[in-house]
Amino acid sequence: MAKDPRFIRNFCIIAHIDHGKSTLADRFIEKAKLVTSRGPLQQQLLDNMDIERERGITIKSQAVVIPYSAADGNEYELNLVDTPGHVDFSYEVSRAISSCEGALLLIDAAQGVEAQTLANMYMAMELNLEIIPVINKIDLPSADIEGCLHQIDHDLGLDSDTTSLVSAKTGQGIDDLFESIVKHIPAPTADRKAPLKALIFDSHYDPYRGVIVHFRLFDGTVAKGDQIMFWSSKASYTVEEVGVFKLGLVETAVLGGGDVGYFIAGIKTISDIRVGDTVTNANRPCAKALPGFKEVKPVVFSSIYPVDSNDYEELQESIDRLKLNDASLIYEKTSSAALGFGFRCGFLGMLHLEVVQERIEREFDLSIVFTSPSVRYIVHLKTGETISIDNPLEYPDPMKVEYAEEPYIQANIITPTTYVGNIISLCMEKRGIQTNMIYLDSKRVELIYEMPLAEVLFEFYDRLKSVSRGYASFDYSVIGYRKTDLVRLDILVNSEPVDALSQLVFRENAQVRGRHVCERLKDEIPRQQFKIAIQGAVGGQIVSRETVNAYRKDVIAKCYGGDISRKRKLLEKQKEGKKRMKMVGNVEIPQQAFLAVLKTKETNN
Repeated sequence: MAKDPRFIRNFCIIAHIDHGKSTLADRFIEKAKLVTSRGPLQQQLLDNMDIERERGITIKSQAVVIPYSAADGNEYELNLVDTPGHVDFSYEVSRAISSCEGALLLIDAAQGVEAQTLANMYMAMELNLEIIPVINKIDLPSADIEGCLHQIDHDLGLDSDTTSLVSAKTGQGIDDLFESIVKHIPAPTADRKAPLKALIFDSHYDPYRGVIVHFRLFDGTVAKGDQIMFWSSKASYTVEEVGVFKLGLVETAVLGGGDVGYFIAGIKTISDIRVGDTVTNANRPCAKALPGFKEVKPVVFSSIYPVDSNDYEELQESIDRLKLNDASLIYEKTSSAALGFGFRCGFLGMLHLEVVQERIEREFDLSIVFTSPSVRYIVHLKTGETISIDNPLEYPDPMKVEYAEEPYIQANIITPTTYVGNIISLCMEKRGIQTNMIYLDSKRVELIYEMPLAEVLFEFYDRLKSVSRGYASFDYSVIGYRKTDLVRLDILVNSEPVDALSQLVFRENAQVRGRHVCERLKDEIPRQQFKIAIQGAVGGQIVSRETVNAYRKDVIAKCYGGDISRKRKLLEKQKEGKKRMKMVGNVEIPQQAFLAVLKTKETNN
């Protein structure tokens, strides 16, 4: 029998990146004795991807059920969802929040309230979640607990009296936090006699069992043998197994309203599953669907191609399966003269792009090439027509263009006052316009800038961390489109344009960007028997150039002494041969060259 909803608490942990969410989740799991204390304990228990452990970040929201015996004598079931903190994965956070009644808002005792702390709190407030402020890392020598309590009162507008003080590393204060969760987070309101109404908040693919759907039940019950239906596709399936998450999949007899769990129904058709869809009973459907999630809007676009064109089918299958696990990935088919058939993909940011690239290479063992990232521009033609483009190859003839518009963002940067000058210089360099500067207290400032999204894609986040020594925090939201002077930068190798390396850039940045790409390619393209010119061109104008020098055979080695005309004759003959070779020579561009162009140039700061 499913647990009484009065003794269920559904909550998530939200915070700025690196404030200790996964470490706190580890302590919860340890306290609940879901892992044995024998042997070395694995860190980041809920981060089950290699890439998450290596980078020390959470990419995927993960759920786990924690049994807890409270001081009031009752046995509670706490459903915890650990969420990412990086701005690129805010969509993951919004999905996790939708399946909860409460949230622990984690604040680093040494860093205080940061940009993503505010953004995630507003997201939780929109969905009327009960928010418990938690100050973490109180064991640090640099912990400023009084300062954090003041920020909770003044910056966040929350009641600092309900704040829990914990150290996720040492386990200090965890028991009190458990009691606070039971006391302050409301129990789910669920009618288990009503028709089944559940929200899909995630899913993953198992090669033996098909799609495993993660869902939150709001009303009704579901058990093995039930006939369920997906609201959007109207596809119906018979449930083979239901259960809960306890660091693995643990089968149960039945799940009821208020529960968070999974079901398996032998689903092989990946397109039937949509994150945010409503699941109901096929024979007794609910009256209307749940609101789901707001539609995700990608901001960075890039094309993916297999290195070996024979891997195209495998790449398509890999992206389909990845889409199950990453609902924010958007893609469509495309093709390139240089790279063959591939997919044009939309991402939520540059970190999201890097993570997708690494997941395809690791999880599906494929070698792939990404083209230069771009944002979506709106181009107004002289005919009065308006077109939207994210691929440089679609950019029309400049003679037909009236003007172009690019997306702008509002960037909120919270920084210690020491680094304000450096950050203002960086934002000005990136064409930012300052709209506000708010002193949060004597030590911290919030800078609000409007700047082009395209400028933020390349190295902005890395350089912000560099100039502020890691103390500045950054959050942004897209605010609309503004007029810009846009040009297409083409890269020519041996006088042949390489379409995969074309970029849409602001005219004043074309020369710098072109020089950067040419320098990178010069280091990566192998030398041939003839000189290779690498050029950056805007229309018919060359804006940058690098040359890969030829291998040179010493043809005059056998001439010692004698008439100079003999040497000249041999050199001229060699020159003619190289010229002829250059006309028919084909320059192979290695995969590393495409990847090198994507990497940001090292900063000197």
